[in-house]
Amino acid sequence: MKQGKQPTVSQQRQRARRRALQAVYQWQLKDGEEDAATLIAQFLEHQDFNGVDQAYFESLVKGAIAGSEAFESQLTPFLDRPLAEVDQMERVILRLGAFELTERPDIPYRVVLDEAVELSHRFGAEQAHAFINGVLDKAARAWRAEEIAAQ
Repeated sequence: MKQGKQPTVSQQRQRARRRALQAVYQWQLKDGEEDAATLIAQFLEHQDFNGVDQAYFESLVKGAIAGSEAFESQLTPFLDRPLAEVDQMERVILRLGAFELTERPDIPYRVVLDEAVELSHRFGAEQAHAFINGVLDKAARAWRAEEIAAQ
C-alpha cells in the first residue's frame, strides 16, 4: 500500500476475507475447539489490521463458524463428492462464500463468486478455482434466484 493512500472499501473487504480465511481455516484444523471470539481476539492481537475492514472480518468469522453445519448441508446438493473429501482450504472458501450468499444480500452474488475464486487462486490447489466457482455458482442460482433473474 502506498503511503498516504487509503485502500478502498473493496480492498479493505478483500483483506478482511483473507484474514477470515486464515481464522476459519485455523478453527477447522482444530476441529472447532476454539470459538469465534477467541480466534478473532488472537488475530487482532497478532495480525496487522491496517487497511482491513475489521468489522467485516469479525462478521465473516462469526458467521462462517456459527453457520458451519447449516452451510455444509446447504452446499451438499451442489457438490460432486462428499464434503469430507473436499480439500480443507476449499471447504473454508465454500463456508465463507455460503455465508456471504445467504447472510449478506447487500453484496452482489457476482462479487461473492469473484472473491471466492480469487481466494482459491491464492490459497487453493491448482484447479480449486474452477471447483469453487462451479459450486458457488450453482448455490447462487438457487439461493439468489431473484437477484439473478433481475439482471
